[in-house]
Amino acid sequence: MAAEGKAFNARVIEDAGYADALRTKIGEELAEYRASGDIEDLADIVEIIAAILTRAGMDWATFEALRDAKRDTRGGFARRWCLTWTTP
Repeated sequence: MAAEGKAFNARVIEDAGYADALRTKIGEELAEYRASGDIEDLADIVEIIAAILTRAGMDWATFEALRDAKRDTRGGFARRWCLTWTTP
């Protein structure tokens, strides 16, 4: 922001509030992406996911393995299928 000539204020988030701040921020960024459709907003979301993973002690490769396993068992979006309902 400073490089863009914008004024701003920043602070370090204490550990106690960091997880909540990340959840709040990912919601904000998702709302921005939904409104704009801008790929740059997705990059922000991925940055937040990376911070959440780091906080959880999980590396990106382990997360990708989890994502692959979930896709293998529940399906993905490559074929554009959308689950519309399920039984309890």
